[in-house]
Amino acid sequence: AVVIRFLDVVLAAMGLIAAAPLMGVIAVIGYFDTGAPLFRQVRVGRHQKPFVLYKFRTMRMEAPQVATHEADASLVTSWGRFLRRTKLDELPQLWNVLNGDMSLVGPRPCLPTQTELITERQRLGVFDARPGITGLAQLQGIDMSTPRLLAETDADMLQRLDTWTYFRYLILTLLGKGAGDRIRATKP
Repeated sequence: AVVIRFLDVVLAAMGLIAAAPLMGVIAVIGYFDTGAPLFRQVRVGRHQKPFVLYKFRTMRMEAPQVATHEADASLVTSWGRFLRRTKLDELPQLWNVLNGDMSLVGPRPCLPTQTELITERQRLGVFDARPGITGLAQLQGIDMSTPRLLAETDADMLQRLDTWTYFRYLILTLLGKGAGDRIRATKP
């Protein structure tokens, strides 16, 4: 755990420095797209402590604060679709990692309203770990619409997580594997 935290800090700091110019460009385009390029949302963190998660905004300002799989696809802007497809919307979470709220690899942080997922994660001890930007569930395309399967996959990942697996998940994510949380087709 100490080694992974050290890697988190070093890699997140390097990532923020390297991505700063790109993040500046994304923020400017995002400002013209939605008027507010940065999205902040309270999520459930380690030991169920709430924290504020940062992402680049991909939906219009009037979008409700719901889990991704419950969101209306028509609220995603064309710029937002690009950010989601390329996973660039996740870059601000490097600050969450540096700040200690998250890890680069871990279970995706859920909303406080996702009680079924919270119950399953409590039962399996998933909240003992920091939530992550990527992990086994995202690489396997398992999202928050299947709470029990997600919690079981998270618990399995955490039991097997070592330095090798940590780097493997990061590399697979950077190579574009996995879909993570997807917005479903537009609701009627």
